[in-house]
Amino acid sequence: MADVPRLMSTQHPDNAMLPFFADGDVIEGDDEIQEAYYVYSHLGCDEQMWDFEGKEGDEYAVKKLLSRYDSYFAETRLGEDVRLTVRGPNPAVEESEAKILLEILESIPRSYDAAARYAEEFDLPTLPPIHEVIVPMVTDAEQVNVVHRYYEEFVAGKTDREVADGRTVADWVGTFEPESINVIPLIEEREAMLSADDIVRDYATTHDQSSVRVFLARSDPALNYGSLAADLINKVALARLYRVSEELGIEVHPILGAGPAPFRGGLAPPTVDRVLSAYPEVETFTVQSSFKYDHPVEDVRDALDRVKSAELGAPPEPIDEDRALAVVDRMAETYSRQVDAIAPTVNRLARYIPDRRARKLHVGLFGYSREVGENQLPRAIGYTAALCSVGCPPTLLGVDGLTPDDVEFVADAFPTFFDTLADAARYYNPRCTELLDLDREALEAAFDHVDVDTNPTHEAATSTVIDALQNGNDEAVRSGVRQAARERQFLG
Repeated sequence: MADVPRLMSTQHPDNAMLPFFADGDVIEGDDEIQEAYYVYSHLGCDEQMWDFEGKEGDEYAVKKLLSRYDSYFAETRLGEDVRLTVRGPNPAVEESEAKILLEILESIPRSYDAAARYAEEFDLPTLPPIHEVIVPMVTDAEQVNVVHRYYEEFVAGKTDREVADGRTVADWVGTFEPESINVIPLIEEREAMLSADDIVRDYATTHDQSSVRVFLARSDPALNYGSLAADLINKVALARLYRVSEELGIEVHPILGAGPAPFRGGLAPPTVDRVLSAYPEVETFTVQSSFKYDHPVEDVRDALDRVKSAELGAPPEPIDEDRALAVVDRMAETYSRQVDAIAPTVNRLARYIPDRRARKLHVGLFGYSREVGENQLPRAIGYTAALCSVGCPPTLLGVDGLTPDDVEFVADAFPTFFDTLADAARYYNPRCTELLDLDREALEAAFDHVDVDTNPTHEAATSTVIDALQNGNDEAVRSGVRQAARERQFLG
């Protein structure tokens, strides 16, 4: 595999501030075309995830990028120097959106044709602009294998099929390139993450892959099991992935989907060095919208440069997997009880969170019936934003379930958790329990592990939200939500 991208810009709607190129309050349509060019040319990201899962995506993105920014892409080749990697729905989970995946796969040869015409015009060799597809919510290898197989057999594979009187499809409409694609499993649920090595093993052996990129979620596991639990699950999954890499003699290239909010991974310009030290085995990190737009651009560029220059992809330090998973169990149990108690209020709060991207309802993962009861809750960004907006950073949830031995283990196995916990605790407002059915002592157990002062400006904004909710002043709620988000430098 060519050089693996380090910086995957994404379209997560977690930004408090809007970028300069957005026409309105929601980033959509051609805004996202300009965004892709901007992150390549001005921020230095070497990959843009083009998202069709949970939102409308533009199937003509390649054509628009090459035609609007032709001089840039004559020097910086799309598909080689920078990548556009599409993410579609998983038909096994999102049945109502299933055929969108087929439309995406069919659009890949059309994007290749656009790139071929562009290359001919500029006297350049033709490169496939898209050669990877991300499939979300993967729980078994067959969900990955079938996408790989469908593309080869039913998209590229129809090139030589006869349509009439000896004429092939290629004679009629031209060839279908590239002949194959790589599929990146995005794995988000605990048991599937802990079986990521089996998924990679099956995919690699079935399709004779010498290298596999595998995408481990950070937000949704936190939503399911708690923030620390998400990190420990990832560390165990990564250890197993490196073992299967050695076993099969293949390259495994991990991607970590961490966001700027502490609960969602804590990857922001001020914290990149911490996250790199916590996850040196990861090769690609997501650069989400808040990272890009809620900090001075000079700080963003400097932070991204540090990621690009870091030594990454090293086999992880050994971790006691049984001990780590026992900590996960204890945190998840306490966290689940607390989420059950606050779910109705979270849903009430979520309707005040501003939209930042044009998204459709996300289906599938938030049944969460085993981990956090039967409650339907917002997506991870809305959930995080809702709780932070009333001074209850969700990183604090579940911490009181840790034993002293657990804390000692975490201090050795994943010490950066306490820095992340401190970052979250700054945004605590003890008044949050006026709205949330939580024990204040349980929440404040987090402060036994960190020495940090709370942020008075943020506390004042969240108190405004609390007062406004109690008084039924919707406009004041929305104003306070935005003010608090700007102070945190992330929405959710």
